[in-house]
Amino acid sequence: MAVQGKIKTPQSTQPTGVERLTLRVSNMINNPIAQDRKWTTIHRLDTDGDREWDEVIGVLAEVDGIDMTFNDEDESVTLSWEAPDEEDPRVEDRAELDALEQPAPF
Repeated sequence: MAVQGKIKTPQSTQPTGVERLTLRVSNMINNPIAQDRKWTTIHRLDTDGDREWDEVIGVLAEVDGIDMTFNDEDESVTLSWEAPDEEDPRVEDRAELDALEQPAPF
């Protein structure tokens, strides 16, 4: 008698609400226009739950160098930032990474 085992199929993992919102906010911040202007406005969508919105906004509030303006009219948040100083260690780290990303000379 053959024993039938359960066949495990890979489940598609849907991103959580926080993951979707984090990805959307990250894309908005990293947008070349936002990077040039040094600001972007994050609009709350109907699909953004209270818990997810509060969690992502809370994380952003803890980031040094980001100013947040809450727009009561439409529940959006405008994020603004300054270009880092040349003495900022993060700029030095970025310069090292850029040097590593240069194409090989051969």
